[in-house]
Amino acid sequence: MLAIVCPGQGSQSPGFLTPWLDLPGVRDQLQELSGAAEVDLLRHGTESDADTIRDTAVAQPLIVAASLVALRALLEGRAPEDVAQVTAGHSVGELAAAAVAGVLTDVGAVGLVSHRARAMAEAAAAEPTGMSAVVGGEPEAVLAAIEAAGLHPANVNGGGQVVAAGSIEGLAALAEAPPARARVIPLQVAGAFHTPYMRPAHARFAAVAAGWPAADPRLPLLSDADGAPYPAGPDAPFGRAAEVLARLADQVVAPVRWDLCQETLLAQGVTGLVELAPAGVLTGLARRTMRGVETVAVSSPADLEAARDLVARHGTPGGASATAPDAPASPTAEEPSA
Repeated sequence: MLAIVCPGQGSQSPGFLTPWLDLPGVRDQLQELSGAAEVDLLRHGTESDADTIRDTAVAQPLIVAASLVALRALLEGRAPEDVAQVTAGHSVGELAAAAVAGVLTDVGAVGLVSHRARAMAEAAAAEPTGMSAVVGGEPEAVLAAIEAAGLHPANVNGGGQVVAAGSIEGLAALAEAPPARARVIPLQVAGAFHTPYMRPAHARFAAVAAGWPAADPRLPLLSDADGAPYPAGPDAPFGRAAEVLARLADQVVAPVRWDLCQETLLAQGVTGLVELAPAGVLTGLARRTMRGVETVAVSSPADLEAARDLVARHGTPGGASATAPDAPASPTAEEPSA
């Protein structure tokens, strides 16, 4: 069983898109996505320095675009639902995963994430905040230390990693007095994402997302809110577009529960996992917490051959459509209807 996963902010690095330009059509693809983003993704992915691509308004559309470039190169014209059985994305990677699932087009995903990025960048600029990874330590002690420093657990990633977010003073206090047997590592992001600091961004982005063109998922898409796939409805075996868009907006202020996403992937029987560019973080977590699952990080075109081999061995013929659950005949009180 094959999962395709999409990384989040902080996974980008200067020049990481350069080798992709050697593939036919990628330059044109990036130019089209740049138009949707209203950001020169081609230049930022090949020439801009680390500080420039750390800017949230640049980083988020750049990361989503890179994931979709890697996806299309990997699949060589095949539809994701004909290859994979499940998809998920970490934080901003949820928008790339929504494109993998067919909820958004590639252009639509990059256009929508640009609204998210600008809203979050403006919210981050209102007050100095940041994020730090807390690696190691006992889970209860880590969460207690984060709370004591006046911070929020923005990402619970599994594998002994929690990301704390909040004020610069709180992050400094946490670094000075880390939990026992834990390290505190500052992250190259420009705000306290997935916390109440992002409430202005949530209000702005939710209004845009609610009216964005979207389709119902064509394969299981896991939510960062609880790690679960969207619930089935009538004629919508993998959930409703409207609920996906609403949750994508809500995640701006809600913690990312990647630990629960990984638990779901294991429970569903995933045996192979491909992480799209700019890859490495999620496969690293998977190696620590999803033992026995084969992984490939598609960091550059040089990784495509290994990824295609993994897809051939772990993907099910017919993809998600071969294992789609039967949709109920009518909605229930717990199921969205739109």
